[in-house]
Amino acid sequence: MTGVDPSRLDDQQLMKELETIHRTRHDTLLYGSNDALRAHNERMAQLEGEYLRRNPRRVVAAGRTREGARERSCAEVAAPQTPAS
Repeated sequence: MTGVDPSRLDDQQLMKELETIHRTRHDTLLYGSNDALRAHNERMAQLEGEYLRRNPRRVVAAGRTREGARERSCAEVAAPQTPAS
């Protein structure tokens, strides 16, 4: 494993690690070796798993659920936006 065990990080350190790994995700996917991508996937899963373990009752935005996404899609079809003049 690369990096500190996520369970040993305090909340602030965990958030910093999550922000960093999410920021580097796109470049790793596009330009990283298979080994780098595999390590990135493993580390991201560890960090996200720890975050979810610590925050089981985190706020979930309605628009980030399947039902909310469906409602958003239906609303967009029903009322297409017109370009601004």
